Amino acid sequence: MELTNVEREQSTGNFSVDLVAEDASGNTVIIENQLEKSDHDHLGKLVTYLAAVEAKAAVWIVADARAEHVAAVSWLNQSPQNNFYIVKLEAIKIDTSDSAALLTLIVGPTEEGKNIGKSKGERAERDATLIRFWTHLLERSNKTTKLFQGISPSGSSYVQKTAGVSGISYIYNSKKHDSRIGLYLGSPAKVDDNRKRFDHLYESKEQIDKDFGEPLVWERLVGTRASRITSPVSEGGFADAEEKWPFIQDAMIERMVRFHDALAPHVKALE
Repeated sequence: MELTNVEREQSTGNFSVDLVAEDASGNTVIIENQLEKSDHDHLGKLVTYLAAVEAKAAVWIVADARAEHVAAVSWLNQSPQNNFYIVKLEAIKIDTSDSAALLTLIVGPTEEGKNIGKSKGERAERDATLIRFWTHLLERSNKTTKLFQGISPSGSSYVQKTAGVSGISYIYNSKKHDSRIGLYLGSPAKVDDNRKRFDHLYESKEQIDKDFGEPLVWERLVGTRASRITSPVSEGGFADAEEKWPFIQDAMIERMVRFHDALAPHVKALE
């Protein structure tokens, strides 16, 4: 960085920043000098100063960077708003020359780190949207059926409720623009039993499909521990406009009620 308009010991409330400067774009850059091994106190000051002067970059000059502080600055660099640097300062001389400063970049912002931060931000936003989606769906569901009462929403793409038999659950699943309801047979301790249970239900496929009112999707899923029976909900998913959610959720609930009525007697027989 090319820095200009450098000010020393600029006050920020009860503290003073070692150096405050501007980069070529006029953005504020703060520099904290610690001519010893990095410590938690200076890391805290760096973040405090960054907020106090609304800087876009922070440079932490140290004699020795501890591994945990390198990791912390790498994590901070996932933020799209600010850039953080740790620079190691050493004094060197060649033969009888005067001593000179050698500055070595230990860690700084990278495109990969920013992409990781962006991905985490998108995931957090996705999780928050799913929690709202499931909250609304469960509220609507509880007015119609007791099947999912007592279940809490999460940031997962599905919510599930035990079918009353160990390892078997009824599931609501929502993707961005489509959803489905289903029965998941996935006991981790009884993989062979999952297959036997599925095969037993499949023997009644014709009757179950008839009771449901349309063909279901039967997936034995060879090569995995689980099997499932599902029905797609084409009305939409959690990433659709929120004003469309009631329409999507009512379709999921109506389908789940029919699904449960058709399967419950056969599932109970598995005990």
